Amino acid sequence: MEPNIAENLESVRAGINESERRSGRPAGSVELIAVTKTHPPEVVRQAVEAGQLLFGENRVQEAKAKIPELPAKLRWHLIGHLQSNKIRPALQLFEVIQGVDSVELLNEIQRIAGDLGLFPRVLLQVNVAGESSKFGFSPQKLLSQVEQISRADRVQVEGLMAIPPLAPSPENSRRYFVQLREFRDRLEMEFRFPLPHLSMGMSGDYLVAVEEGATYVRVGTAIFGERRAK
Repeated sequence: MEPNIAENLESVRAGINESERRSGRPAGSVELIAVTKTHPPEVVRQAVEAGQLLFGENRVQEAKAKIPELPAKLRWHLIGHLQSNKIRPALQLFEVIQGVDSVELLNEIQRIAGDLGLFPRVLLQVNVAGESSKFGFSPQKLLSQVEQISRADRVQVEGLMAIPPLAPSPENSRRYFVQLREFRDRLEMEFRFPLPHLSMGMSGDYLVAVEEGATYVRVGTAIFGERRAK
């Protein structure tokens, strides 16, 4: 049975609103990123008709094919790993690149942004659980490289993102969300480095992420159903 995308969106938004209320956060503190990986433009249009304008894609090539087929008013974040040979098209497609996971990648974004006359917005990916299978700065490495990061003056570093380990219960993710928020607070305090955004929480644990301070949640399956085979 095909998912009812409008109903699913309404349910996810209601959950976000309730989590904001329960944790004492102002309504509208969190933006929902509807993750469209593997879903074709006609499916994305159903979400647009239900009022969703902010979307996330994991792969530059898929976005390159999909975005031109959809309304120009939509906003797009790259939420997957960015390879250096895909930076140029990524900067032209996405308003925010989440998941910048090394100083080397940041410097390449800075260089190419200069060529294109752009001032891209990015989030830094932090590997809070230290998983070898995941990209991201370790907290210690990021602390040691803050000065290098701050020298990339064309790149607007707006916050941090994280992907916690897969877990059987949303509560298992809470400690990683707390770690990311506390690490962000430390960077802001010690380095006067404003980082207003925290991108954390996906379909299985976004309600907990909202309670712990997320400003972006990245939700795909709870809206669109299981990913489609490529």
